Amino acid sequence: MRPIMPILGALACAAGVSVYAQQQAPQTAMATAAKAFLGTLDAGQKQKATFPFSDPERFNWHFIPKERKGLPLKEMTEPQRKAALDLLRTGLSERGYETAATVRELEKVLKQVEMGSGPVRDHERYFFTVFGEPGDTGNWAWRYEGHHCAHNWTIVNGKAVASSPQFYGANPAEVRVEVPGAPPKGTRALAQEEDVARALVTSLTDDQKKMAVIGATAPNDIITGAQRQAAIQEDKGIAFSQLNADQQMALQRLIRVYTGKQPQALARERMQKIRAAGMDNVKFAWMGSLEKDKGHYYRVQGSTFLIEYDDTQNNANHIHAVWRDFKGDFGMDLLAMHYQASPHKVAAAR
Repeated sequence: MRPIMPILGALACAAGVSVYAQQQAPQTAMATAAKAFLGTLDAGQKQKATFPFSDPERFNWHFIPKERKGLPLKEMTEPQRKAALDLLRTGLSERGYETAATVRELEKVLKQVEMGSGPVRDHERYFFTVFGEPGDTGNWAWRYEGHHCAHNWTIVNGKAVASSPQFYGANPAEVRVEVPGAPPKGTRALAQEEDVARALVTSLTDDQKKMAVIGATAPNDIITGAQRQAAIQEDKGIAFSQLNADQQMALQRLIRVYTGKQPQALARERMQKIRAAGMDNVKFAWMGSLEKDKGHYYRVQGSTFLIEYDDTQNNANHIHAVWRDFKGDFGMDLLAMHYQASPHKVAAAR
């Protein structure tokens, strides 16, 4: 894979911003950056960018190319765009941020390849939306969303942070043409999501593959789609406890590919929750071909979370990959605990 840093250009923020954001507690960094971003907007822009925390729009997420509620990069001045991307940096690790920037730039490849025959392709049609009032107390949320990027953060009582659903996609999964100003030929935005999983499945013995490979044909997309609440999938696949030590390390590495897109503190929290729920019954399941450039799908499922990955579209050169928390998407578990502790606040939050 060729370096992706040169393509970030004006969309990248100063490295110091990222370092500072990562050193702060995520909720503090997010609140500070969100207030700074909103402070740059005029009245009309702020009206587009903000909703009440209780608005149903908070759950209206998707990853296809379409218009969204919120303020797009396209309608921002350069200072506003910098403030918006500073906010995005607080919600992602450096690797997660670079991936998001590369995904945006892939729109330039699609625009050139499709020559107007497909949906609208615009690397500036990525939207920022804030729900509620950012601050050190209270409940609020924010969203960054556009084609193949759908990220949601919910801050409860100014302290706890939920960071799902988290979706990344890549079309093309591997850039195979040169397009001026776009990611160079050979760029793979989601290389680790594919390579680490394939290394794991090909390391399995024949007997292990009988458990792990649950279908010869992959589904044409992630099964949970853009559902508001992810459904638990069939209890199929090979369990963590049925892997040898090296394979167990490989499965944990695959999980960290996804957790590692979040800031360190949130990534650690995700792994701690998985381990607390028990690693032994976490299952890895594969469908489709084991060969590169042929349609394939996998999922990693525990009692609390689900990872889904699919690469079947466009001749298996179009990846969808998502992290879901069965009870924690949009902070629902955190909010339930908060309202249980403070029942008088429930009515106000509705």
